[in-house]
Amino acid sequence: MTHAGFAAIIGAPNAGKSTLTNRLVGAKVSIVTQKVQTTRFPVRGVAMEGDAQIVLVDTPGIFQPRRRLDRAMIRAAWGGAEDADVIVHLVDSVAELAAPESGAKAADRRAAVDVESIVEGLKASGKKAILALNKIDGMKRETLLALSQRLFETGVYSEVFMISAKDGNGVDDLKARLAALMPENPWFYPAEQTADLPVRLLAAEITREKIYLRVHEELPYAAAVETTAFEERKDGSARIEQTIYVERESQRPIILGKGGQTLKWIGQKSREELITLLDRPVHLFLHVKVDERWADKREFYGDVGLDFDA
Repeated sequence: MTHAGFAAIIGAPNAGKSTLTNRLVGAKVSIVTQKVQTTRFPVRGVAMEGDAQIVLVDTPGIFQPRRRLDRAMIRAAWGGAEDADVIVHLVDSVAELAAPESGAKAADRRAAVDVESIVEGLKASGKKAILALNKIDGMKRETLLALSQRLFETGVYSEVFMISAKDGNGVDDLKARLAALMPENPWFYPAEQTADLPVRLLAAEITREKIYLRVHEELPYAAAVETTAFEERKDGSARIEQTIYVERESQRPIILGKGGQTLKWIGQKSREELITLLDRPVHLFLHVKVDERWADKREFYGDVGLDFDA
């Protein structure tokens, strides 16, 4: 007898959803950077626990939308939650505890507002979620218990787990609980598969991660990567062409760097990871293009499974 189902991980930007997804799967399926709102569309990671297969839906962060892309990302996040057998609401404990203090960072205050928005959304949906308090390292137990009690009293949670997605503390217990909640089903994917993401899209995500790892301070939330060609060559290697889109001409030199060194670093790091991922030699060619309206083009949304009309 086997079990299989979907567990959606929702939360404010930078709560650690991608880190938790990768930890539960035991392999990298979602990109992780210092920049908030890195995940733009639901990414499915496949975790195995005993006879249970947990299909983890790593959703975009839920926040106050300002533009079309924001609205599409939020709709995708709630859509992933609506269709799931289990919802995990991941909360950044550090931000949630710091937010009420005078002099709290603006990011922490925004995160707390986003948590309140998610609580209201869960109330409206009538669904219960598992509350997972993240980033608990070094925190006093009584502080965490008080935070847990305050959030639990909203009435939208069925149970609480205290975890560190980065270090793995408490994650095994959460994984075991998710496995126990999976309905009786045949497995949806082969046991060795760790992700459900087209390789062209995964390759683009890896390059986008490298961009933000290198220039996250200089480049605003204004870049996209498209895999324009993916060729399996006769010698067993893969030839990949990608276009990096930025919104303004002034952003192009940021990606290129002096003498093209930044773009060279991005390409090298992306190629190294793709070689490991695809288990074959990879020839990667990157191009930078200025398109101030890339975030308003319908074809971009369809390619990544977002609703252009959100």
